[in-house]
Amino acid sequence: MVSRVIPVDPFDLTIFGGTGDLATRKILPGLFRRHLSGQMPHEAQIIGAARSELSDEEYRDIVRAAIAEFGAIDHSDSDVDEFLSRVSYLHVDAKGSAGWAALKSKMRDGYVRAFYFSVAPALFGDLAERLHEHDIAQRDSRIVVEKPFGKDLETARALNATLAKHFREDQIYRIDHYLGKETVQNLMAVRFGNMLFEPLWNAQFIDHIQITVAETVGVGGRGGYYDQSGAMRDMVQNHLMQLLCLIAMEPPSKFDPDAVRDEKLKVIRALDPVEPHHLVRGQYSADGEQPDYRSAVDNPRSRTESFVALKTHISNWRWAGTPFYLRTGKRMRARSSEIAVVFKETPHSIFGPDAGSHRNALVIRLQPDEGITLDVTIKEPGPGGMRLVDVPLDMTFAEALGPDAETAPEAYERLIMDVIRGNQTLFMRGDEVEAAWSWTDPIIQGWEARNDVPKPYDSGSSGPEDALMLLHRDGRKWREIR
Repeated sequence: MVSRVIPVDPFDLTIFGGTGDLATRKILPGLFRRHLSGQMPHEAQIIGAARSELSDEEYRDIVRAAIAEFGAIDHSDSDVDEFLSRVSYLHVDAKGSAGWAALKSKMRDGYVRAFYFSVAPALFGDLAERLHEHDIAQRDSRIVVEKPFGKDLETARALNATLAKHFREDQIYRIDHYLGKETVQNLMAVRFGNMLFEPLWNAQFIDHIQITVAETVGVGGRGGYYDQSGAMRDMVQNHLMQLLCLIAMEPPSKFDPDAVRDEKLKVIRALDPVEPHHLVRGQYSADGEQPDYRSAVDNPRSRTESFVALKTHISNWRWAGTPFYLRTGKRMRARSSEIAVVFKETPHSIFGPDAGSHRNALVIRLQPDEGITLDVTIKEPGPGGMRLVDVPLDMTFAEALGPDAETAPEAYERLIMDVIRGNQTLFMRGDEVEAAWSWTDPIIQGWEARNDVPKPYDSGSSGPEDALMLLHRDGRKWREIR
């Protein structure tokens, strides 16, 4: 199989926060990989902008080190040198006047202008205002903003209003890297490109759906931020919500940004409120080597959750009565992100009671090994009667697609190239963000009003026991985290 790389138009990309962690770990190494693939035109220009006083060469040394550590692909020194020839640096003050005239002088007419706000959300408004004040942004310029998109509905509306003062909605790219993953996009291909699944994709045939995002790491150096956020704000409101939307949405009329996002918005607006007994929150304990959550965030009385599991329903004709179970947590047994679509049992088993209970499951793995499996029931080989076992039909991309899967763009690479193309399909729209907060806010307000304390759970486990009971009460069980 031969992959096809389609070059993008020449561009000027300014990365505000160009010396920060996101820029050096993800954005710049991702751009380098696009350079190696031949997708980035020779005329492309990348400008790092931050508060530090650095020369171009000093900044290029930072980028060179980032590529060496996070590039994750074979390359030569000449490849790096060629890429760095497109990279420059400016000292820019987001709240002042320093650097803006110099930035304007670097902009070229006739080139795509994109501005990546890899900074704290508190600076979004200042950057947007100065891009217009200094006549740097044009009618077709694009801005990329990172989560968090607010911390509740009120702040999300305020943030959207701030950006809308200076940019149209079609210029604003709210990035969620989960939507750039190859498997997430394959989910849409599997759903809407195969007649096999769509007739079965409803409450009549699907018993329930599980969405799991488990991490083995703790809060690390993000303790201050995380303790003000928690798993619900940091993961459920955005990442898991987007995965739920792609699983549950109706087929859009076409693969078009607004058509896709219109259908996702309908899902969010149809979500039922979460009842208190359908919600579990937890905090991880110490494991001998790593501290417990409260020690990690330096807050001995913290009530912020590092784990959350919940059950919800979607009130529409397709999904009436089908539960959706979501869970995410830190310091879990394994690093794993997957969506499991679990089908109902056959209405009648011809094999008798000894055959046991069997259900088909379509499992979409986002990480660590991207791929899709379909669990089917077959006869166990050998004599001794009709013994049934479940086995997976496995399409691990690295095995099925060969070298092309190994070199497929990572999430940030793909999404940044979509920004340059002007394709918003895999980015969140402002009304999507606000609708997600409208559903999330009452959940958070509810546990705060009840003074709920998160349940402790062992590091390296599957979460609190109460989370297991969430499904056991319904006669179901979570898929093993592995």
